[in-house]
Amino acid sequence: MWVPLFGNSRTTILDEAHKSRYSIHPGADKMYKDLRDFYWWPGMKRNVLEYVDRCLTCLKVKAEHQRPSGLLQQPEIPMWKWDQISMDFITKLPRTSRNHDSIWVIVDRLTKSAHFLPIREDYSMDRLAKLYVNEIVSRHGVPISIISDRDSRFMSRFWQTLQNALGTQINMSTSYHPQTDGQTERTNQTLEDMLRSCVIDFGGSWDIHLPLVEFSYNNSYHTSIQCAPFEALYGRKCRSPICWSEIGENQIIGPEFIQETTDKIALIQERIKAARDRQKSYADNRRRPLEFQVGDRVMLKVSPWKGIFRFGKRGKLSPRFVGPFKILERIGSVAYRLELPLELSNIHDVFHVSNLKKCLNDESLIVPLEELQIDDKLQFTEEPVEVMDREVKVLKRSRIPIVKVRWNSQRGPEYTWERGRSDESQISSLVLIDNCQQISLH
Repeated sequence: MWVPLFGNSRTTILDEAHKSRYSIHPGADKMYKDLRDFYWWPGMKRNVLEYVDRCLTCLKVKAEHQRPSGLLQQPEIPMWKWDQISMDFITKLPRTSRNHDSIWVIVDRLTKSAHFLPIREDYSMDRLAKLYVNEIVSRHGVPISIISDRDSRFMSRFWQTLQNALGTQINMSTSYHPQTDGQTERTNQTLEDMLRSCVIDFGGSWDIHLPLVEFSYNNSYHTSIQCAPFEALYGRKCRSPICWSEIGENQIIGPEFIQETTDKIALIQERIKAARDRQKSYADNRRRPLEFQVGDRVMLKVSPWKGIFRFGKRGKLSPRFVGPFKILERIGSVAYRLELPLELSNIHDVFHVSNLKKCLNDESLIVPLEELQIDDKLQFTEEPVEVMDREVKVLKRSRIPIVKVRWNSQRGPEYTWERGRSDESQISSLVLIDNCQQISLH
């Protein structure tokens, strides 16, 4: 039988059906179907949905069962050879007789040609800069932009000062950064596979095979440009044991050579665009568009830093989202800058939209950390406000009086059943419960 409810009775029923210990935050559908057999009021289903959407605890702990948000964003296609490059380090390799244990991978984003420079992981930034000038700048000139990850060597003041002096823009990536396309990471994977094959087939140290590995990589067919990187870079195929050509054969000089080179660059750009469009269509089929406005409050996914102590030592039961945080700025099409507290000052404040979730709860329900008296165990004490109900729990040999207490939680109304006193006269509307509840800070 339905019982119509009005006023504050609805809020009390919703709190009981969602926040109490015998309900424990069900979803909107479950909560509505549990309540509809006993209660009814106009717009009940909509009210239940809005109530669940505004629950801060649900926003923190419940995973999203939707397609990842944010369509694929790709960097612009370079206009000329070695104008835009990407670089990365492959570290923790076996140390060779020449004391090399790392590889510096530098890739041209237009022709896909690459240089693999053997280095040692403890090389100073000064030595790496000299190697960069000798191997890259001397051969291909100064690039316009460099895409790299946030390696400590690329983040150093010396490296950034050098690139600023050369007039090169540095585009550093973070997780899901809109300016990275994974080109260097894919090259690293191919390089490691080739080195494994060389060590298995030919033996010896990996740095002995590295020059021929670079030669083989640059002369192998690349799908996105539909030719070898060497051919895209120099305008003709490289002479090798499987591709012989006479020196005086098909020689092109003067304006014809310049025109053919320009035409090949335009053709390569068209091929790259076709490959990028194909990749974007595949990726966007599994994603959904999502946008926020400056000033919106969002929850931040915790998983990229799982296991790090910045979010507390909670282990597997840690919250899936933290926040809410205010959006300060929109970066590109799918990234946002958040206003992070001092506790998260070590984290880069720009996040991809797939790491964010809309927060609809009232600001009054957020627990302000600076206003809580927290002990050394990261706990705070909540005091009882009033007794809402009384019952007697009957056991075989005893009768236990219990009372329903409303607590002064800053996250909204919270109710628990506590053991009462045997003397009813000592129970008033405002009592101090013996076993005052200790609630862990989330």
